[in-house]
Amino acid sequence: MEQPFLPILLGSDMNAYGMARSFFEAYGIRPLVLGRSHLTATQDSDILKFQAIDRLNEEDVFFPALEKIAQQYEGKKLLLLACGDDYAKLIIKNKPALQQYFTVPYIDEELMDQILLKENFYKMCDKYDFKYPGTTTVTVENYEQFEPPFSYPIIIKASNSVVYWACSFPGKKKVFVAHDEAEKTAILKAIYQSSYQDTLIIQEFIPGDDSYMRVLNAYVGKDGKVKLMCLGNPILEEHSPEGIGSYAAIITTFDKELMDQVRIFLEDIGYTGFANFDMKYDTRDGQYKLFEINLRNGRSSYYVTAAGYNLMKYVADDYMLNIKQQLTYADNPHLWMIIPKGVLFKYASNEKMKMEAKSLIRQGKFTNSLFYNKDMNIKRWSKLTLNSLNYYRKYKKYFNNKGLSE
Repeated sequence: MEQPFLPILLGSDMNAYGMARSFFEAYGIRPLVLGRSHLTATQDSDILKFQAIDRLNEEDVFFPALEKIAQQYEGKKLLLLACGDDYAKLIIKNKPALQQYFTVPYIDEELMDQILLKENFYKMCDKYDFKYPGTTTVTVENYEQFEPPFSYPIIIKASNSVVYWACSFPGKKKVFVAHDEAEKTAILKAIYQSSYQDTLIIQEFIPGDDSYMRVLNAYVGKDGKVKLMCLGNPILEEHSPEGIGSYAAIITTFDKELMDQVRIFLEDIGYTGFANFDMKYDTRDGQYKLFEINLRNGRSSYYVTAAGYNLMKYVADDYMLNIKQQLTYADNPHLWMIIPKGVLFKYASNEKMKMEAKSLIRQGKFTNSLFYNKDMNIKRWSKLTLNSLNYYRKYKKYFNNKGLSE
């Protein structure tokens, strides 16, 4: 059957696969996935077409490569979507030029600059009464004299995640936790001796394990009105150096007050497209502390589709098929995970949530976004199973190690 449009997905990780799976489930469409290299999540799949483009995330390659793709599919309605921060940023920067060829459901560069730089973001938080962790910044010029204005432990992370992703040094992690002065000094020194010379964000550590985190994915229609919000309560995060802060298992949950607050914020600032919020519940004052907003759907956002609210159907129905949508707050409990059950129940520490997870598994309300029965051949199954078993080794080695040691 001839499809009315073709989704073009940038990235090849599990988010790309979850997005491709959502399109396939909703429309039977096989999206075109473009990435620098082919990762396990999207390999040997029959529900997507993959094309490798070297250095696709670099400014000089990005637009010409996409222009070429557009010419290949001339006459077809193309929907362009990013699976990661660097691609979202590049789409937004090149939005006026890209719109000649693609439907681009992203905000403009001006709004991106307000949201993306953490310093500006916190000013917006103050205006809309979002609480956030005690936060300060450190630079290459002053890091040797730096004293945090709040007590240890502290979180250390890059302000510019795209540049940070490109640097390397021994013990590198996506996010660090320093428990004392010596650890803080060692981490700052290691980062600034690498090619990363941009600002670092220093935050107070909000107490509580992974289950105190919340993730919220929203879709705002082209009319500027929120159409879907789905709140997830992670039970366990990944703990490997490159995976810290990424969720490994999530149960969908509901909090009307929080959703209302985010909805008003998004509609008020003139937001459109996908937005993804990370926050943590602080038992000390009973408030959610907002960490960041991503200008795309989250890496784990297939949890929304798994719970019965197909996230890609929202953007495609809105932009490609012009179908009117009502506001929906998701409230269907479902367990999403990318790790084996054995890892989840061994390392998750919230007993109440573990019981809920077991109950959802018994009811058949659980999904691993990578294992899809309509997309399973022996090669794919073998790679995914190996990958899955590897989590036992990773958690054993890295669980709760967020310092500089390997």
